[in-house]
Amino acid sequence: MNKPGFDSGAYIKEQSARIRQRVERFGGKLYLEFGGKLFDDFHAARVLPGFDLNAKVKLLSELRDQAEIILCISAKSIESNKIRADIGITYDMDVLRLIDKLRKIGLYIGSVLITQYSGQSAADTFRKKLEMRGERVYVHTLTKGYPSDVDTIVSDEGYGANPYIETSRPIVVVTAPGPGSGKLATCLSQLYHEQQRGIKAGYAKYETFPVWDLPLQHPVNIAYEAATADLRDVNMIDPFHLSAYGKTAVNYNRDIEAFPVVRTILNRIIGEDIYKSPTDMGVNTIGSCIIDDEICCEASRQEIIRRYFKSHCDYKKGNGDIETCKRIEFLLSSQGLRPTDRSTVAPALEKAKESGLSVGAIELPNGTIVTGKASELMNNTASLVLNSIKVLAGLPDEMLLISPIVLEPIIKMKKDILGSSYPSLKLEEVLQALSISAATNPIAEFAMAQLPKLRGCDAHFSDIITQDDASTFLKLGVNFTTEPEFPTKSLYFR
Repeated sequence: MNKPGFDSGAYIKEQSARIRQRVERFGGKLYLEFGGKLFDDFHAARVLPGFDLNAKVKLLSELRDQAEIILCISAKSIESNKIRADIGITYDMDVLRLIDKLRKIGLYIGSVLITQYSGQSAADTFRKKLEMRGERVYVHTLTKGYPSDVDTIVSDEGYGANPYIETSRPIVVVTAPGPGSGKLATCLSQLYHEQQRGIKAGYAKYETFPVWDLPLQHPVNIAYEAATADLRDVNMIDPFHLSAYGKTAVNYNRDIEAFPVVRTILNRIIGEDIYKSPTDMGVNTIGSCIIDDEICCEASRQEIIRRYFKSHCDYKKGNGDIETCKRIEFLLSSQGLRPTDRSTVAPALEKAKESGLSVGAIELPNGTIVTGKASELMNNTASLVLNSIKVLAGLPDEMLLISPIVLEPIIKMKKDILGSSYPSLKLEEVLQALSISAATNPIAEFAMAQLPKLRGCDAHFSDIITQDDASTFLKLGVNFTTEPEFPTKSLYFR
């Protein structure tokens, strides 16, 4: 979609103002739990066309003189090599990536916190790696008494047993590579230590989804349920908010279930009930920044379909479970959708059936559908991208952008020297060959200049593509899905 449905500029302005209000409310210091992704929030950008991928970081940049960041990572995630699925790297590597990227734009990383530690050797190695590079690292173990024994939790045996993380700025952003990293426990532990030191401080949660002031069954909120189906998240009407204010607000099950305990802990630490509902804890102005509801609804419907294909591919690859697939199938049905309600699905499958080869289809910004099939020279992803940029450049289909004289030696090297079982070229390899051709061929250079126009386009493939090709599509900004089928019977496929 080319038309925006969301005003990212207004969002940054309103959200930053709301955060400053929370800081003032609590006497000058706020622990702000950041949900979702700091960088590269692809889900938000897909369901809210116009949402800036890095809106949260731009917001923090406006607050850079007041804010510092604590990066949390669970020792369990380090030990299990948990992967951040959208960019294909482990959580511990993402922490390193985040530190570099945040510092590059002038944001202050106060410390890294390893949570839920119970002697994991991989966590010890990670800590040593960070400390050898001069980073300040803290370690928190599991909180004694959590979640029901509040007397123990709010005591020297509970939060008091954790080391106090030294902070110096009024806004302390507590974030992580993904869910389950202990952000809430970190905030509450710090509040306990601040109170013990006679320092006034408060807590709030930077929310993205679900959007509290959109209807429960709004496609934007349903798309969030689909995105978190593997976590068994379910959107619900916040009963505490309804009881306190007589107003309907949407939240999700984990926040609602945890609220009574969180409220009790906050009351015990601060001495009063600062929030009447889990919705009160959140800072979320997304709903007021939607400028075209139908555009966002349609984008969200497409996201639900994308999640359907992703869940089935994950299951096929052994990385998911059937319950997640069934949950997303239910959400798909609840919106009156089918997997084929995606413009690129039928063209890809029809071309694959006709040719007997692996095929991809993409919808260009003007609505044109382009297909590409695998060959001895290159796979379907590379073929699709070359065909697409030829159409965008107004070049005939039969025109060769890259001479076989360039491609064939690369294939020969892959096969005869590197011993590759799959010598046909992948997408990144073909793009590199195109860039070499562009140095001496103005037509290839003009075609290559069309690549940015693929950002935001939808594509579908007749079978699962390699992780390398998936990463390249991510960099190009193409929203792709694949059928849950392998292109080969070989067990080793990457």
